Amino acid sequence: MNAVYYNSEIDDDARRAQLYEGQLIVFSRRPSTIALCEFARQMSEEAFAPHDPREAQHHMPVEQYVEILAELKPKFIHHPKCKELIAAILEDVGCELENTYFDVPRLRAVTSDAYLTSGLGYAFKPHRDSWYSTPMCQLNWWLPIYEITPENTMAFDLNYWDRPIENSSSEFNHQDWQQTGRKDALKLVKKDTRRQSEALEPLQLEPQLRLITERGGLTIFSAAHLHSTVANTSGSTRFSIDFRTVNLADLSARNGAPNIDSACKGTTIHDYLRGTDRSPVPRPIRDLYENSTLKHLSGLVSVSN
Repeated sequence: MNAVYYNSEIDDDARRAQLYEGQLIVFSRRPSTIALCEFARQMSEEAFAPHDPREAQHHMPVEQYVEILAELKPKFIHHPKCKELIAAILEDVGCELENTYFDVPRLRAVTSDAYLTSGLGYAFKPHRDSWYSTPMCQLNWWLPIYEITPENTMAFDLNYWDRPIENSSSEFNHQDWQQTGRKDALKLVKKDTRRQSEALEPLQLEPQLRLITERGGLTIFSAAHLHSTVANTSGSTRFSIDFRTVNLADLSARNGAPNIDSACKGTTIHDYLRGTDRSPVPRPIRDLYENSTLKHLSGLVSVSN
């Protein structure tokens, strides 16, 4: 059974164990999360000036909107200050920075009423991040930059935590995605033709859980959770930040959530940086994941595709 823990004060080892069992962790906003959101908000407002970023879609053609996102997103993702702000959040909630590795943050813009649903504004279908070549110990961290509503948040589809889904993850290779998929996002405005991991069977998406946190509120969940982008009908673009973490001990011991249906190739092991000095995951552990498939790592049962 999935549960939601609010402002839990347990230590990071116990928290990770809960997350690997399918629980969700929510923290109220705090100075460290607000600092990251304010930084993203400042950059977004400068990029879309003189328009409020949430309303800019109503004042320009979608092609112009995409041009702004094409400059804003990588500028935010690769800004050195973001790494400092993420490390501050991790330390604030009790992670040991020496053993916690994170990837660069993503700035998401989910426009309203299907204004932009492809490429840089891709609206994710129900998926597990574990269908995208992640270690099973990966945890996802998500923060809204502005206030959100049930009509422009994300959703957790709780029927499938321990239920395999027929999916196309066997066709996904992270290294191929790095070389082509992310670059192609700039070209896709009307329709997204990139091959992504997705369910190949009808899904029962009710009951669905939508967590409505305050601006800067933090939601943490396992990469194995099935979740999706809510079809935004709020009339306002949703801006949010997400990043991911792995724990060194869990990587080494192959701990994490159960892998019940992921069969992708490649690995995201190169994406993570240590919280203290931003060094990569140690070479022996990178070799372990580079030379193994998710099937070998997790004892994956076969899934038809």
